[in-house]
Amino acid sequence: MFVEPEAIQWGLRVRRQLLLRVGVLAVVATTVAGCGSSGPKAGNPELAARGATMTTAKPARQDLANRVSLSGKVTMNPVFGLVAPVGGQVRYLDVKPAQSTPTKPTWVASVWADGKPNRVEVPAGATLAGRLVADRSTVTTGMPVVSAKLAGYGIVADIDAAQAYKLSDALTSVQAQIKNGPGPFACAVLGTIAALPAGTIPEPPAPAPTGPANQPPGKQAPPPADSGSGGADRNGATAPSEPTGLRLVCTPPADVKLINGAAATLEVVTEKATNVLVLPVEAVAGTQGKGKVDVVRPDRGRETRDVVLGLSDGKVVEIKSGLTGDETVAVPGPNLPPAKPGTDGGPTPAEPK
Repeated sequence: MFVEPEAIQWGLRVRRQLLLRVGVLAVVATTVAGCGSSGPKAGNPELAARGATMTTAKPARQDLANRVSLSGKVTMNPVFGLVAPVGGQVRYLDVKPAQSTPTKPTWVASVWADGKPNRVEVPAGATLAGRLVADRSTVTTGMPVVSAKLAGYGIVADIDAAQAYKLSDALTSVQAQIKNGPGPFACAVLGTIAALPAGTIPEPPAPAPTGPANQPPGKQAPPPADSGSGGADRNGATAPSEPTGLRLVCTPPADVKLINGAAATLEVVTEKATNVLVLPVEAVAGTQGKGKVDVVRPDRGRETRDVVLGLSDGKVVEIKSGLTGDETVAVPGPNLPPAKPGTDGGPTPAEPK
């Protein structure tokens, strides 16, 4: 069969047009697929801007207490000091040695001020152990004037000199824990924490002869037997107290079993604050008085602010002023700038010539 050239040429043109259309459709499909995804692939999160704050905290309100822990031990018949209630002149009373443990307070001295006496009393359960100043001495408020000896068990903790002022006005709340024993329980503080000098006891006046008239000269009646009241010798005279260092003496409730020499821990609450604004200590530069925090702005930048600090329990610190409580604060807090040369007590650099 013979095919005309015109027919062959027409067939070739139709074929080329079909191939061209198929190619255009393929390009359009690829373009549409590419336009449907305008960003990075799913599962590839964007990175935060360099320097952006990632960890933050918000101020909160809570009750706060500052505590100091002391190491002590159970002690029999511990000595403690009593102080002058006011400033004035101290006048001692002649107190007879106790024949048994007193069940009532014992009046042992008065401090006279503005023509009025202010009593100094040894509490019930304790006896006079010594006078700490001379009779008719001028004393100041809070100065130890009498030492006393507790009859029975107490808990005694030595105090470091650096802790003395922190504890001096904070003896109303003391908790005790006996190691491997009872506790915690409230422990009632006796007297002052101040160091005590050696106590003195005046010699009693010589007694008048009481023997029979026919008793040979120089022979005296035998001394009374020891009554067993701690602090008295065989002649009935009270033994003076030894000096002590800074220490805290307290007594547990009557139902707490104690063993002499057992180790104990005392926790003293020195300050309390109720419903105060606090921040984690990591968010604050500084620990006492004035400090600084970094407030995070809406754009995630930082703004350093000055704040006034209060109590701290080691985990949070009180913010007295500088924040309203609505801020977001960066953690950790700002780095304090280094001290200028010559301001840290070291040598000052020489001036350039």
